[in-house]
Amino acid sequence: MIRVADIRMLLVAVTLFGGAWPITKSALADATPLWFAVSRTLLGALVVGLVLAMKGKLRLPRRRDLPAVLGVGLLQLGCYFALTHLAVALVPAGRTAVLANVTIYWLVPLSVLVLGEKVSGTRWLAALLGLAGVVALAGPWAVGPGETSTLSGHLMLLAASFLWSWAIIITRRFPAERSMLENLPWCFLLSGVVLVPMALIREPLGQGMNGIGLGALWQVLVIGCLVAPLGTWAVIEAGRRLPGAVSSVGFLLAPAIGVVVSTLWLGEPLGWDVLIGGALIGASVIVATRG
Repeated sequence: MIRVADIRMLLVAVTLFGGAWPITKSALADATPLWFAVSRTLLGALVVGLVLAMKGKLRLPRRRDLPAVLGVGLLQLGCYFALTHLAVALVPAGRTAVLANVTIYWLVPLSVLVLGEKVSGTRWLAALLGLAGVVALAGPWAVGPGETSTLSGHLMLLAASFLWSWAIIITRRFPAERSMLENLPWCFLLSGVVLVPMALIREPLGQGMNGIGLGALWQVLVIGCLVAPLGTWAVIEAGRRLPGAVSSVGFLLAPAIGVVVSTLWLGEPLGWDVLIGGALIGASVIVATRG
């Protein structure tokens, strides 16, 4: 049985993450990709840590929490943010929102093979509709002749979604003893173990102080203080609570939101692929929640 509260959590997650990529794209005019990712994770750790400390709930993870903390910290935050932030410098924000969230490519079969979940025919249909929407939004026609950087960006985003899918599988297979909100500061700090060395090696000079210029400060605050803590918690909880077929299809709402925001704000073109892809993704979410 799918609860309304879990669907509400999913909607919060996709709204925040769908809008995050256009904001991130705009920030890269005054920030380098990896240092922006570092600011996102460290600010997220600070905000959640302060909230938990004020509630008297800031504690080290327990032993049973470690698989989920490692999976989320290293895969969903560290490696995922590294790949997606590098890719958004190469790919339009709307397309980044699409491919960064296509966990459905991987999560439905992984749920069957690893978790032994039973996926109904209706939810397989929802998955196919969602995949068709993704293909419409980011098919081969999105890569022009000789655009190797765009192709590289697409491959990085597909790899990122694969790692996110495994993080979801880990949190479902080895559920944490404490809530993921209580473990989130440690997940963010663990992701910094991945991101900071990468930023020091790949972006040693950066722009401004530590790769963040003054023009990108408002984006840093919005992403680091709101999207990172609240959005990441909502994504983890939605992926943990909802069946794999439902959560993976539901996450495809984020690309639709990202494309719309990118079109209205950044002026990215709105073509037939966006309209058809958005309609297919919307249909897939409706079918998944009813199946």
